[in-house]
Amino acid sequence: MLDRIRILAQVVESGSFSRAARALSLAPSSVTRTIDSLEAQLGVPLFKRSTRQLVLTEQGDYFLARSVRLLEEADQLVQSLQPLHEAPSGPLRVSVFESFGAACLSPLLPEFLARYPGIRLEIGFDNHLVDLDADNVDVAIRIGRPTDSGLHARTLLTNRSLLVASPAYLARHGVPGTPEEIAGHNCLIRGQGRQRQHWYFRQGAQQLVRVPVQGNLTSIGGTPLLEAARAGCGLLLLSSWMVQSSLDEGSLLPVLPLWRTSPYEHSDDQILAVFRGGRFLKPQSRAFIDFLVERIPPLQTRESGWPE
Repeated sequence: MLDRIRILAQVVESGSFSRAARALSLAPSSVTRTIDSLEAQLGVPLFKRSTRQLVLTEQGDYFLARSVRLLEEADQLVQSLQPLHEAPSGPLRVSVFESFGAACLSPLLPEFLARYPGIRLEIGFDNHLVDLDADNVDVAIRIGRPTDSGLHARTLLTNRSLLVASPAYLARHGVPGTPEEIAGHNCLIRGQGRQRQHWYFRQGAQQLVRVPVQGNLTSIGGTPLLEAARAGCGLLLLSSWMVQSSLDEGSLLPVLPLWRTSPYEHSDDQILAVFRGGRFLKPQSRAFIDFLVERIPPLQTRESGWPE
């Protein structure tokens, strides 16, 4: 019964029988037979078969809401019987956006694998937004809060966005003295370039300046923008963990350092570990997220003059 309830919970969480099958590494026919058997055992229909969407019946909703508690208690009971120091093992699929994966995650992977030798890690660098169910991904590293209410998220890093440019670019085009002057410069823009973008400048508690920006290079990933900025192609607003080494070596210089800058009006970038199944998170997923929280410290800008 408990195994059937787990499959039911996954079907509801995934939103379809096929996506649930992928998440559980089962054949879709096996998931369908399990739900049919559970309905036969209970003597009530759990899903409304006449609709295009996957909708629980009133009895199905009632049953799932109460059976979830049984699953939680069963998991806690089983966990209490396991050796205290038993390490998680099994497959783990992770998706991370390319720039963060290369700069921050890749150097940590050998330590993670050494700590958890039983975990079989498969990692993909993806600048597109993956579907955790459809792509069978356990953990995705993303910028910004997920819009899907079925996803859970844990903050890994709340970082700064810094406005920078190369010495050569500033020598040719001048150093902006105010945020409004940015509009006259070639700006290297992170995004998809389908609509007019703005950068936001804040000084003090109240003063906020919204500046429209345009330029000849737009990229979802930050690496092409960083290389272009270092080569003197324009102004760049990018995460501190990407530009800090260039600031340290002098290939990039801070621009308007007394202003806090962001591509967002209301917040700085948040880097999140996104996952499904907050109540039934796989042990290897939990181990990976806990490891990242432990090993990715808050980034502090080392360049003097940046506002706190």
